Amino acid sequence: MSKVLMKGNEAIAEAAIRAGCLNYFAYPITPQSEVAEYLSWRMTEVNGVFLQGESEVAVSYMIFGAAGAGVRVFTTSSSPGISLMSEGISYLCGAQLPAVFVNIMRGGPGLGGILPSQADYNQATRGVGHGDCRLLVMAPASVQEAAEMVMMAFPLAEKYRNPVMLLGDGLIGQMMEPVEFPDHLKSEPSNKDSWATNGIDHRNGTTRNLVRSLFLDPEALNNNNLMLRAKYERMKAEEVRFEAYNTEGDYQVLIVSYGTMSRVCKTAINALKGQGVEVGLIRPQTLFPFPDVAIREAAAKPSCRTVLSIEMSMGQMVDDVERCLHGVRPVEWYGKCGGEVPTPEEIIDLVKASV
Repeated sequence: MSKVLMKGNEAIAEAAIRAGCLNYFAYPITPQSEVAEYLSWRMTEVNGVFLQGESEVAVSYMIFGAAGAGVRVFTTSSSPGISLMSEGISYLCGAQLPAVFVNIMRGGPGLGGILPSQADYNQATRGVGHGDCRLLVMAPASVQEAAEMVMMAFPLAEKYRNPVMLLGDGLIGQMMEPVEFPDHLKSEPSNKDSWATNGIDHRNGTTRNLVRSLFLDPEALNNNNLMLRAKYERMKAEEVRFEAYNTEGDYQVLIVSYGTMSRVCKTAINALKGQGVEVGLIRPQTLFPFPDVAIREAAAKPSCRTVLSIEMSMGQMVDDVERCLHGVRPVEWYGKCGGEVPTPEEIIDLVKASV
């Protein structure tokens, strides 16, 4: 299939259709509004459903209803919009319903600004909704990877009967790059009979499937949470994804970075190599589950002196980096917020000061 030049938000929208999702409910918020704009006409071409809800809260329950009926459904939003959806996300987790959420992050807190940011890392990886719920969280670093991850997200959501989130920043949504939609990532909804409601014959009936997240009996609620926890542990065992860059040989510094920020880090690493300074990079492609083992093994090389967590936030992923290293190597954080992106030159200076 030939590549086409597309804006990231439009590629995300088209990827969902190519993945077999024909149901999209959303509320407009920058910097991802082009997804809704694109799907407002594109869904009519494929006999799909586009509906702008009256609020993000309403959208989350439209998604709950569609997922409960057994169809593929997704939405896109940005930071405060995801906050408003958090209640519905927790209900989806509790009811074990598959859905896909895309967060094209903006700066914060509060209303913040629409420029690139990675300030929602903790929100995404610590559950988003109330209770002990977790999402499988994927983080693309390019428009191509965003399209592929969207296509992967739907079967993953169905595999685990759990919401999946794609976490990107404003640059991912707004920049234009060549993109293709791989045929091998197209899929059909699977095992929907295991979660889709088909009605219930009477209040205490057991012969039909009832979608619910309410467990008034404490033992039943505890058992449900234990089942969910086992599912999250299975994600950790089966779904960790990462990229290792320049880690084959010896290096004095290991950088951990994700999304757009990791591309800036690669530019700095290549420049440093020309100056005789070797730096490795681990780029998490899944933020939950986090690539603990890969980072721990990369940091354990005898030549590695320090680990740098470089983010477009005030320091959030750094907590996970420190957690998985258990003090084996010193960890430093560097980042900017509010739409400012650390430059390759700043990273080069940071690395030189660390060796």
